[in-house]
Amino acid sequence: MRAATTIEASGWGNWRETVEFVVEAEKLGLDICWVAEAWGSDAPSPLGYLAARTDRILLGSGAIQVGTRTPVAIAQAAMTLSLISEGRFVLGLGPSGPQVIEGLHGVPFAHPLARMRETVQILRQAFSGEKVSFTGQEFAIPLPGGEGRPMRLSVPPVSVPIYLAALSPKMLELTGEVADGWLGTSFVPEGAGPAYFSHLDAGLARSGRPRADLDICQGAEVNFAEDEDDLARIVASRKKELAFSLGGMGSGTTNFYHDAYGRQGWAEVSRQVRQSWQAGDRDGAAALVTDEMVLATTLIGTENMVRDRLNVWRARAIDLVCEAG
Repeated sequence: MRAATTIEASGWGNWRETVEFVVEAEKLGLDICWVAEAWGSDAPSPLGYLAARTDRILLGSGAIQVGTRTPVAIAQAAMTLSLISEGRFVLGLGPSGPQVIEGLHGVPFAHPLARMRETVQILRQAFSGEKVSFTGQEFAIPLPGGEGRPMRLSVPPVSVPIYLAALSPKMLELTGEVADGWLGTSFVPEGAGPAYFSHLDAGLARSGRPRADLDICQGAEVNFAEDEDDLARIVASRKKELAFSLGGMGSGTTNFYHDAYGRQGWAEVSRQVRQSWQAGDRDGAAALVTDEMVLATTLIGTENMVRDRLNVWRARAIDLVCEAG
């Protein structure tokens, strides 16, 4: 099992410290650094800077939000980052949700599955050095009725792995079908078969690939507690963050985190948390989150607890553990 970390350029408030953190992570032997993109800083800009400050560690976008850029704009950024990092870039893509896509970017969120599938197809075409020519449900290149003709990017062809950040069943199937890796979260190993792997395997079967061909990357908060009192404090803090994911990460009807927890045995609790959060009762929402919901989906605990939990993850064939806290 390999190890990764996640940073966000605007997340810690001090960019120099963040850079030194990544440099030190490389020295310690971590395999990849993912750079997050939500509604703050973008991913490609800091990835370019980190490419100049590191030599070995892989650098990934975790994840560029499909819908905020055209597929060819994503291809240009990915190919540039691959070139300047000398082949160390990994392209992570995610659908985001209606709150960010529509509320912040003013772009319709409808048809995220078709948009993701077509984006990956266009990216593969661009990466190969071919002229980009595509007609689909969401994209048409060149623009129909316009004066443009198909073009190829004036960048040498590159091989850029594509990972999809997926939580919904249909997006998981698409990940198994077209992606090189899966960026997962909200993951409970004991219930991962029906909640996640059955959908990934269905997509893999459509593409005629075994599970080993898909790199399974799971993100989770890692936090070591000194004793039971410290553990209780850490869990209480995490409950507030989880309540936000279940209640605020999306709209009142579309929230992939809420749905993922629901598929893993917490449907009623997740519904109550979202209802309280949407009603403005943030403390009440956090109080509804159980200790089990926190500990089952994270690597929080004493050193022995985290070691035991990692062994469970390893038994579920997780390839890459990504520290996200």
